[in-house]
Amino acid sequence: MSRWGALLGGTLVALVLVPAAYAARAVSVGYDSAAALRGLNVLTRVAPLHVAEVATTDVAALRKRPGIRWVEPTFARHHLGGTVDVVSTGVVGAEWEFAATRSNLVPASVQQAAARITIAVIDTGADLAAPDIAAKNPITYNAVTGTNFVSDTTGHGTFVASLAAGAITLGNAMRGFGGDAKLMVVQANADANTFNDVDEAAAIVWAVNNGAQVINLSIGGSDTSQVEEDAVSYAISHGVLLVAAAGNSGLSGNVPSYPAALLGSHGLAVAATTATGTHASFSTEAPYISIAAPGVQVLGATTPAASASDFPRVAVAKAAGVYAYGTGTSYAAPQVAGAAALVWAANPSLTSDQVVALLEQTADGTGVWNDATGYGVLDVANAVARALGVPPPPLKIRKRQ
Repeated sequence: MSRWGALLGGTLVALVLVPAAYAARAVSVGYDSAAALRGLNVLTRVAPLHVAEVATTDVAALRKRPGIRWVEPTFARHHLGGTVDVVSTGVVGAEWEFAATRSNLVPASVQQAAARITIAVIDTGADLAAPDIAAKNPITYNAVTGTNFVSDTTGHGTFVASLAAGAITLGNAMRGFGGDAKLMVVQANADANTFNDVDEAAAIVWAVNNGAQVINLSIGGSDTSQVEEDAVSYAISHGVLLVAAAGNSGLSGNVPSYPAALLGSHGLAVAATTATGTHASFSTEAPYISIAAPGVQVLGATTPAASASDFPRVAVAKAAGVYAYGTGTSYAAPQVAGAAALVWAANPSLTSDQVVALLEQTADGTGVWNDATGYGVLDVANAVARALGVPPPPLKIRKRQ
């Protein structure tokens, strides 16, 4: 029986036998040693962080238990795409975002060198039959089940993975931003869009421990937690670059989104822009914004089962698979994750913090920061040229509206 089935079964029994106030609920705990968990109903354990998710009917007693350092509720996480209605921009080019960020000007040698970099996409899994994903033969892991079986019922994870590290050798208009970078798909949702911070943390730790150099997190929530902070710190301390979607609350109060708001100068929180390079109205404006990338009607691969309202289908000439447009900061972040892999491929001696700084310094804001687009729109060709120590391709002035 799965941990969710065990929790549900235990909860139903509890509801029958005891008052609702004493029904089992899942919480996260920090512990000193494995002995502190003995006798508890442990649902998930993230051993490197000394964190676990447990089901309990008595939180007060759990807090007093020897070896338990802290107890918190679990916090929900949601994917940050496919939730915003945007009037058509009239974009007719397929992968227009590739040209908008000048990723199409990166030398083939750098795209090929990216094969030594692994990009992990922590999300709703992926459709491994999608041509852009299948061609990469991705490393897979399911942080909920603890197996290597992943799937994708929403289409979101497939879309994000295709942008970050989809194949560039299929000969069609869709290609990933990471060149030949290896793809790691880490599923962190229990069912459709059901995430929590413990599963997110388990996914981050697994990705770090299994060779990811760049981790994309197109997920978020309005509250953070100790387990999420610990997981982010774990990745940073291991030299892994975290890229996170900044959030879609621009039209609803600019509520901060986590984990993006935790990254600081050690990662990249990515806002969304339109086809003309202006801030997308739904994209969260906040002090933690690092950089921006296209996030309105972005082309990506998805699954046949994905919602047609979230992912309006697009016919891509001579391309197998299912392609669609997606809107949200979810789809801006993986472009930056792919660009980070190319920068690292161009100059392997860089640290993760140096890759962050280089991407920010070469964005089109020319070193000026604002809380809507950070240091400006991603310029992949400029960033790669800086990493190589060569002049960037000539810049065409983009007309903004």
